Amino acid sequence: MHLQSVSPRKTEISDAERLVREDLAAAYRLVAYYGMDDSIYTHISARVPGTEGQFLINPFGMLFRDITASSLVKIDLEGRILDDSPYDVNPAGFTIHSAVHSARHDAACVLHTHTIAGVAVSSLAGGLQPCNQWALQFYNRVVYHDFEGIALDHEERERLIADLGPSSRAMILRNHGLMTLGRTVSEAFILMLNLERACRVQVAIASTGEPIHPVPPEVCERTAQQYESGDSTREAGDPDPNAREWRAMLERIAPSPVTSFRD
Repeated sequence: MHLQSVSPRKTEISDAERLVREDLAAAYRLVAYYGMDDSIYTHISARVPGTEGQFLINPFGMLFRDITASSLVKIDLEGRILDDSPYDVNPAGFTIHSAVHSARHDAACVLHTHTIAGVAVSSLAGGLQPCNQWALQFYNRVVYHDFEGIALDHEERERLIADLGPSSRAMILRNHGLMTLGRTVSEAFILMLNLERACRVQVAIASTGEPIHPVPPEVCERTAQQYESGDSTREAGDPDPNAREWRAMLERIAPSPVTSFRD
C-alpha cells in the first residue's frame, strides 16, 4: 500500500496522541477499504487527548487510502493549524467537526460520509427504517439535520448542535449523508459501518418492490438495547465492547497495524 510522505513534524506529541493518530489513520483507510470514501471529500476527526478544543482531521486533497498518522492536521475550534503541516483542511469539514467538538465533549471521534446508500436514505422523507438488524441498532436513536447547502456557513453550527442533542451517536444529514460520534475512534467507525449497512439493506429492499416484513416495536427497542450493552461482543475483562472487532478490522489494512501508522 502506498504511503504518503510528509515533512517531519517539529512539535512533540504525547504517547496518547500518537495512539489516537494511529487509530484515526486506520479509520481513514478502513473507510476507503469499505468503499465509503468520496474522492478527497468527507472527513473523520478525533479529539487530541487532554485537550478541550483541539482535534485531528485529514489533510485536504489526500485520498483516504494514503492518510498516515503523521499527515493528520491538528487544528483548534478557531480553525488555526497548530503543528508544522504542509496541508490545509476542508472548510466544510471544519464547520461540521468544530461544531460537534465544541458541544459534545463525550465525542472523541466524529465520522462523516457521503455514500450512495447513505445519501439515498438521507434523501427519503421517511429516513432510516427499522427493517433489518443493523438498522435496529439505531431505533429511535438517530437524529436528523436539514440540508442548508454545502456546510460553509459557520452559523449552521448552532442548528447542527441543536439537532444533534446531548447524547445521540448517529445523525442523518438530510439530502447529504451520514455522521456518527464515538467515545473512541473504533466506536465511531463501527457505528458508521453498521449505519451504512443498514442503509444499503434498505435501498436493496426498496429495489425489490416488495413490502417490508414489520418488526414489533418492543423487539426493535430490545435489539437496540442489546447493541448498546455491548454484551454480545465484549471480551471477558475488557470494558471496550469494540476492541475485538477493531483488532480484526485492523488486520484488513496492515499485517502489523500497531506499527504501520507510526512516524
